[in-house]
Amino acid sequence: MYELITKETLAEYESFLAGHPKGHFAQSSLWGKQKSAWIWRAVAVRGADGKIKGSMAFLIRKMPLFGASMLYACRGPVCDLDDRATFAQLLEGAKALAKQYHGYVIKVDPDVPCQNTGFAEMMQSFGFRVMQTGKNFEGVQPKFVFRLNVEGKTEEELMASFAQKHRYNIRLAGRKGVEVRLCGQEMVPDFTRIMVETGVRDNFVTRNEAYFSKMLENLGEHARLYMAFYEGQPIAGTLAIWFGDKVWYLYGASSNAHRNLMPNYLLQWNMIQWAVEKGCRIYDFRGVSGDLSEDNPLYGLYKFKKGFNGDFTEFVGEMDLILNKFMYTAIAKATKAYKGWNMFVYMRKNKKKEEPAAKAES
Repeated sequence: MYELITKETLAEYESFLAGHPKGHFAQSSLWGKQKSAWIWRAVAVRGADGKIKGSMAFLIRKMPLFGASMLYACRGPVCDLDDRATFAQLLEGAKALAKQYHGYVIKVDPDVPCQNTGFAEMMQSFGFRVMQTGKNFEGVQPKFVFRLNVEGKTEEELMASFAQKHRYNIRLAGRKGVEVRLCGQEMVPDFTRIMVETGVRDNFVTRNEAYFSKMLENLGEHARLYMAFYEGQPIAGTLAIWFGDKVWYLYGASSNAHRNLMPNYLLQWNMIQWAVEKGCRIYDFRGVSGDLSEDNPLYGLYKFKKGFNGDFTEFVGEMDLILNKFMYTAIAKATKAYKGWNMFVYMRKNKKKEEPAAKAES
């Protein structure tokens, strides 16, 4: 029998999540605070000993069309993936939430490698449809990531495992005077500014300053902002999250100036050191493209992360349990159009901002 997590059982739930090998920050109520436009709810199943043995947290968002809601379990469920009975109970709870919030779809995006075909078959037997999201970054979360096993390893052992060029670049940044500092709210405006610069250069939409500021506030000790400085000026930065046995590299930004000083290599090394310090099992570099051809514009990102000697991991991907086909189709079309327009407006606005600065420098 499932149960809904309440204020009284929240601490127990968070403890279970942090201790489970499939535990993920996106399943935590801390992430629910960050996603303030969504409602955070979680269901759990207990074993014979009375302890939680499986859980699944949802971000629930009311869509503009028809008042219908999407239930999204980012990197859930958290349970024994072979335990069909536990998942069936969790799904019961999900359907009860869908009924309460007029859900038109239950979307899951589990932390499960694609090699686990048994899990995918189980999900399909429950009515879930495996979504085809392409090989780049078309999904809500990256389908392809790099993960570095840091369990039981020393910093010296990890450094020795990196590609020779990566070891050289980490040391080069230090020799050239790049300094990495652990920062707080005072550096969020600079991080955001550099993040926008990166987004315009690499053609992706970035978050605003308030979002990054809230992340440091909502996640507390679980979030860190690292900034790289050269001659006292910020030139790059990263946001990382620690939860349970993992540290994730969530956001990275680098200025167009001083990229030859290799600050991003030194920033990665600092985040990996945090994972070692916390006794983690995994350092997660997050997304790369699944298209590994050298002519892919995203190949440089793959090559950068690969040089740290992580494991290329493909997840099973997004899976949808459609509860209302008409609403599902209509909302999917509207969302696609909105994303395209949003990207156009964002790039147009921020490129205009950069043009005066570029003229002044020339």
